[in-house]
Amino acid sequence: MTSSTMARPHRARIGNVKRTTVPKVRLYVDRPEQKHWFVHVGHVTDRGRWKTEPHAHPAYGQVIFVRSGRGVMNLEGSRVPFEGPCALLLPTECVHGLDYELDVDRWVVTIEESYLTQVNAKLHEFIDLWSLPRMISLSDPAKRGTEIHGLVAQLKHEVESDAVGHVVGIESLLTTLLLTLVREAHLDQSVSEGERRNDVRLVDRFRKLIEQHYRENLPLQDYTSMMAVSLVQLRAACASASELSPAKMIHARIVTEAKRNLIFGNMSVEQIAFGLGFADAAYFTRFFRKEVGQTPSQFRSTARQQPLRKGLTQ
Repeated sequence: MTSSTMARPHRARIGNVKRTTVPKVRLYVDRPEQKHWFVHVGHVTDRGRWKTEPHAHPAYGQVIFVRSGRGVMNLEGSRVPFEGPCALLLPTECVHGLDYELDVDRWVVTIEESYLTQVNAKLHEFIDLWSLPRMISLSDPAKRGTEIHGLVAQLKHEVESDAVGHVVGIESLLTTLLLTLVREAHLDQSVSEGERRNDVRLVDRFRKLIEQHYRENLPLQDYTSMMAVSLVQLRAACASASELSPAKMIHARIVTEAKRNLIFGNMSVEQIAFGLGFADAAYFTRFFRKEVGQTPSQFRSTARQQPLRKGLTQ
């Protein structure tokens, strides 16, 4: 199946079935007195185990620096163990749950989406860094952990300060923090500053359009028209700056949303299919099996049978 040949959906009445979707959480910094905030830093030292159910932040990115302790990050069906010192990076709209073990010391840096886009424009590796959720281990845990802790603590102080130039200070510290994470994540540093940078930006624009329109079942040519580029240009940019072809990028976003609904929701396979623009459940099942290797029902059953955690105190 390609995005240009996907059948147009026939909307059918599914009945009065309550649909459970992934929660979209408004963060605690969303308060009237903080209308113009763009970065927030919180420090949490829980005494005991702390667990958050799967949710997403629709307009925020987060860096969680785990100074000490361990746990598991639940990412749309995969479970990623972590142990401090390390960093957890959660892009906007990323569905995640966190299960912290006893007495985890963590610093949570929350960045408003439009400001994050502004900062990311400084370096194309920043865009790569935020392209997917990740757990970033540190090359020298003691040394790098101390450095990152110092940066985050300074960032918190600057965010809460009214001193002259504190906005510039925030941007400088946040940029340094992200640059440190780029280096610790071992992202490709052999990229030239010429064509590849343009390719990364083009692919980033394409990702944002996919996010806006993946439920509409648009042919690939509609995307290239909106971007005012040729299909050849888009394919070349994806070959340079992404591991996926344009069609596969669209498919991957549809599969991600399907997995979210299968794991975290109670909609039937038919409801999920119609919600993602498929004409019928059978067509959706064939597409999903081709992309994932399992039918939607098999995937749901397997995912829900997996234990939430190995090695955690229950």
